[in-house]
Amino acid sequence: MTDRTTYVSLAGVRLRGWTDAMVRDLLGTPDMQGRDPRRWSLAPVRLYLLARVETVERTPEFAETAALCRARASAAGVHAERRRAAVLAAIRAEPIEVPLLPRPELERRAVRHRHLLGARSPGPGPAAAPGPAVPPGPAAAPGGAPAGAAPAPASGSMAVPPPAGALVRWQVSYLRHALSRYEALLDGLYGEAGRGEAERLLRRRLYEAIAAAYPSLAGECRRRIVVER
Repeated sequence: MTDRTTYVSLAGVRLRGWTDAMVRDLLGTPDMQGRDPRRWSLAPVRLYLLARVETVERTPEFAETAALCRARASAAGVHAERRRAAVLAAIRAEPIEVPLLPRPELERRAVRHRHLLGARSPGPGPAAAPGPAVPPGPAAAPGGAPAGAAPAPASGSMAVPPPAGALVRWQVSYLRHALSRYEALLDGLYGEAGRGEAERLLRRRLYEAIAAAYPSLAGECRRRIVVER
């Protein structure tokens, strides 16, 4: 069994302040490779002689490389902070232009948008069981509808009223979708702590703009600001 006071793993070397690039350039090939008996992994454990690691750590090359890595990390942090501040400032300053529509038109678009979303989300339903043959009905009128049947409602119509409160939610969802172009303000923030802060600020500004343009939707906008924090 390997003596842990003699060898140090790659993870252990990292804990001593090494970066992967430093390990590659200053230590090179591991002194031993094997499997960790405590866990299953395809990648072998890389082990380095502790004495060799300590010897390299005392060299001028190690001190210079470590200082360069710290300088690069500091510069990257400064750049990320500047970018975060710039994005937040741009979101605060950007005028949000909400499309102003007559109420019937907004409702029609909201219902159509909801139907389009519903058509994309569900998976295939269960296959219908075979049933008895259905006798032929009346002759079909031009367009495929049976003779005497009422014409089908146009897409996005209010032929079937939505559940109570649903139409308000659908209108806010449609308007939020219509403002999705403002998400381009988030470009340049990737997986950083500032990304979440910027997304929350942008959502709040968009919902506040919708509430200002359509006071009847203000309650739903306030609810979403709280829920989507």
